[in-house]
Amino acid sequence: MPEHSTFSLRLERVQNYEFNAHFDWDHLPPILLDEGEPLGQRKGPNPARLLAAAVGDCLSASLLFCLQKAKMEVKDIKTHVTGSQVRNEKGRLRIGQLDVEIKVDLHDGQYDRINRCLGLFEDYCVVTASVRKGIPVNVVVTDPGGNELYRDAGGAQQV
Repeated sequence: MPEHSTFSLRLERVQNYEFNAHFDWDHLPPILLDEGEPLGQRKGPNPARLLAAAVGDCLSASLLFCLQKAKMEVKDIKTHVTGSQVRNEKGRLRIGQLDVEIKVDLHDGQYDRINRCLGLFEDYCVVTASVRKGIPVNVVVTDPGGNELYRDAGGAQQV
């Protein structure tokens, strides 16, 4: 895998707070996103749930990859993620914490070999490592003609 790669997706509003997320892997169907009540109708996951799913999936896949590289036979992996929302100093909701529980089912006699993977797998999870460190998010708002209305490159700046 290259050291630097990019990915993209686009969101298209369906109605109210429902958006279809279209990914740059053309074979994937779009995913419907929605907010919970009172804004939305829970017709799809909201952004906080998608973030929790990304963290849980990335950790699970990283652990599975390590276990398979170590030639361990994995019968099953089940992951449960619980997120909590808290208010920041301005009273805005934020994700305060994600708790991830991974249950790994190995064939008998292999648990004595799992320690190496347990010491490595989190460091290879791209999403969790990025979320833990903080990710710069650059935001640009334009009108339909492409005229820039707003730009935030880490610090709020209005044009």
